[in-house]
Amino acid sequence: MSEKYRFHKDGLFFVTMTVVGWIDVFTRKKYADEIIKNLNYCIEHKGLEVYEFCIMSNHLHLICSAKDGEVGKVIRDFKSFTAKEIIRLIDENPQESRKEWLLYMFRYFAKGSSPKCEFQFWQHHNHPIWLESRRFILQRTRYIWNNPVKAGIVSEPQHYIYSSANPDTELKLS
Repeated sequence: MSEKYRFHKDGLFFVTMTVVGWIDVFTRKKYADEIIKNLNYCIEHKGLEVYEFCIMSNHLHLICSAKDGEVGKVIRDFKSFTAKEIIRLIDENPQESRKEWLLYMFRYFAKGSSPKCEFQFWQHHNHPIWLESRRFILQRTRYIWNNPVKAGIVSEPQHYIYSSANPDTELKLS
């Protein structure tokens, strides 16, 4: 893997986490709220520092760092825990009309991964990009803020509830 897409200690990173098969999971408020809840946990208990974020239907973007400099470890733990929680929420949700299909797809993507792994929720890579200058930070911030606008979800970035552009976000930003 290129050095360009690796976490290194004490960096500020633009990170994209994508659901396997680009499956639209976060169209359900319950699952997007779980992402917010788990990010807040990582902020409060694992030293994650989130400066910008956006949760789209099948992926999320963060500009983040970690107090101990090990953002890669925090992201790994976040992905592992949220994968299990969201799959549990899907499985236990009697209102989830796509339950069988979603669980089938997460099993399908887990095949060949690990014998212990029944489901795979997240793609393995995060493509962390080290933000080495103010110019890169501003460029990625604009990208994050305008993602729901370009997707046609909202007309103004601040209207999207699952974004740092929204002043009423429930995520505890740094």
